[in-house]
Amino acid sequence: MNSQKKEVLLLVGAGQIGMAIARRMGYGKKIVIGDKNPQNAGTIARIMNDAGFDTAAVEMDLSSRSSIRALIDAAKAYGDIAMLVNAAGVSPSQAPVETILHVDLYGTAVLLEEVGAVIRPGGVGVTISSQSGHRMPALTPQEDRLLATTPAEELLGLDILQPQNIRDTLHAYQLAKRCNEKRVMAEAVQWGKKGARINSISPGIVITPLAADELNGPRGGFYRNMFAKCPAGRPGTADEIANVAELLMSDRGAFITGADFLIDGGATASYFYGPLQPQQEG
Repeated sequence: MNSQKKEVLLLVGAGQIGMAIARRMGYGKKIVIGDKNPQNAGTIARIMNDAGFDTAAVEMDLSSRSSIRALIDAAKAYGDIAMLVNAAGVSPSQAPVETILHVDLYGTAVLLEEVGAVIRPGGVGVTISSQSGHRMPALTPQEDRLLATTPAEELLGLDILQPQNIRDTLHAYQLAKRCNEKRVMAEAVQWGKKGARINSISPGIVITPLAADELNGPRGGFYRNMFAKCPAGRPGTADEIANVAELLMSDRGAFITGADFLIDGGATASYFYGPLQPQQEG
């Protein structure tokens, strides 16, 4: 169908962070943008095309394996998939517990698995997790292993993910992001068999439309207090996340795989050892 094949950068999630990374890494490639909201995907595609990139927008649902496969098939029509940027997800103020688990946890696991099956040798991926995965108390080694290695279709059946064991949407989000980090470690072993790499980035508060929903939501005061009391004293920008993604996805990051990078202005450090520590009860 396409006379000239290109390497493909697969961008899942049409948002500011994903676009910032794609602008760093997508020159000379076909950038295929998948998003549940086709208007969002179209908007990012138009912005990037106007800046000289070569993009195509595809409607896709991260919570559906068949939809993920359809996106991959659409991307493969342009050439070999060389890069994955997964910046899709829903936040605790945007969705109920079930949706967070289906999209952020299950969907990410399926995406890493499906792209890992087709990524070209030398390929690389990065998935956007969250500082929230670092806030939750440590899980047992067995729970971590289950999150990392349970077949994706069985993940949502784990005891730790049953409704009675999840307090609220924030707890569900923390579990999803912890699972993302563990999943990246396990998938790095599989991707490595093809000579490919996969890492995750855990941003703190980055000013995007999604973050605006949080700042204007029920936990808005909590988040404003967070960046007021973190060492950086401010929220981050999408380009600061892209700075690290560029390292991870370039040849300079050739020895980095299966790792997670916390980029939160020190908010998590302050949460454990500074003024953001939760008040101890009793």
